[in-house]
Amino acid sequence: MRIDSSVAIPYRLPLRSPWQSSRGQLRERRGWLISLETGSDLVGYGDCAPLPEAGTESQAESETWLSRRLPALSGASPAEALALLPSETRCPAARCGLETALLALISQANHQPLRQWLEPSASNRVRVNAAIGAAGPRMVVNARGALDNGFRTLKIKVGTGPMEQELKQLETLARQLPKGTQLRLDANQAWNLDQAHRFVEGVAALPIESLEEPLRHPDCTALRTLQRQVPFDIALDESLSELDLAQITATRAVRRVVLKPTARGGILPALKIASQARTTGIISVVTSCLESAAGIWAAAQLAAAIDVHSGQEHGLATSGWLLQDLGAPPPLKRGLIELPDQPGLGFRPATPYHAQSEPSDVR
Repeated sequence: MRIDSSVAIPYRLPLRSPWQSSRGQLRERRGWLISLETGSDLVGYGDCAPLPEAGTESQAESETWLSRRLPALSGASPAEALALLPSETRCPAARCGLETALLALISQANHQPLRQWLEPSASNRVRVNAAIGAAGPRMVVNARGALDNGFRTLKIKVGTGPMEQELKQLETLARQLPKGTQLRLDANQAWNLDQAHRFVEGVAALPIESLEEPLRHPDCTALRTLQRQVPFDIALDESLSELDLAQITATRAVRRVVLKPTARGGILPALKIASQARTTGIISVVTSCLESAAGIWAAAQLAAAIDVHSGQEHGLATSGWLLQDLGAPPPLKRGLIELPDQPGLGFRPATPYHAQSEPSDVR
């Protein structure tokens, strides 16, 4: 099996409403749908969806990276191309998209869903949290909608407004939550250590499941101090690119890592981090970067492989934020993704996906 064709098709997908975090607003997702075809009529897809605020390269850097590597794939087998894929992470989104497309071909050739190629005992079910946006006036309304749809863990962006105001809004929401509902908070490195201490003291009585990236300038000593202060998990996401994983695990600085394949350079690098973290009891959760459906399929396959060990709710219910998409995301019902048994990634592009794209020199 040899690769005959490799193209990167640009896309621009508007969001239904702005995605707000402490780093600003996002109104659309841009990237490339990578398509690799073989002479045996197999097609592998991958999503290159750079998002610098999440720790990836820029659009221009992705395009340059892909333009250098896609032409060299012609005539290579997917396994050969995967073995030659550089392990560098300067362009993690581009590497993730290409790696995903190669893994999709390899798992199809092996007649396995990608998750079972990664982990033979992987389940076909992945529990997910609801992404209800930033703390603010619409938070309660969004939370009610998520609860009505069967979600029991609500992810909320914090650090986007005055702290005292956000604490009051979270208290108001918590009073209206049914028993057993948990709040998963993400500060996107909004605070210094003193501010983070104030915040965790302010939410001490609330049903908090975890708090991601509380510190603007994280280090293992400060994180360990904060983690020991609270009963819930402190989690690292963006700062996994800055901190040494061996030191994180050795010091037990946090109890959770959040893995975005787009930011970690692909499915295999993320799986390696999860394996290393697990040896010291650190939980791994897979979340999206608001990718297209192709990226969500990849993240869901990874989550199913990791979930054999973690049993967590993953942050993959974000497709509803997109006004348009490149195809159907994984089926989601009552807070649960059900992955089909078909070989490969599972993603199938919508027929007019070429019409949603723009001209590009990446080939």
